[in-house]
Amino acid sequence: MESETAHTGYRQGVHHIALTIPPGTQAQVRAFYGDILGMTEIPDTHDEGECHFRSGDMEFDFNVELGTRIPRQAHPGTLVPDIDALATRLAEQGVTIEWDDKFLGYRRFYARDPLGNRLQFLQQIQPGS
Repeated sequence: MESETAHTGYRQGVHHIALTIPPGTQAQVRAFYGDILGMTEIPDTHDEGECHFRSGDMEFDFNVELGTRIPRQAHPGTLVPDIDALATRLAEQGVTIEWDDKFLGYRRFYARDPLGNRLQFLQQIQPGS
């Protein structure tokens, strides 16, 4: 009998998150994700007015779609190295921060981009902290 390989699931990391945005909102997306969050914009190879941003191994793709509705609760959860510095930076730019201590082992908060997309930022709590 051959031994079975243990199933490792699908957790290898997230490459990108794709969100839809209404036409004409690209400048708001660029200002928030590029200027405030400091992500690097990746040129759109399809020239369809879409926006793409990268930070480390994570990409956010914003696809333009007529009639887009922003979901209230759906969100990406992004790990960050210094959650306090990010919270300060966002607050200084007028972004509302909503801290949530209900996730064991992590500090986290929610914020919304200018279009209302919900974002969650997390930093793992180090043992002894």
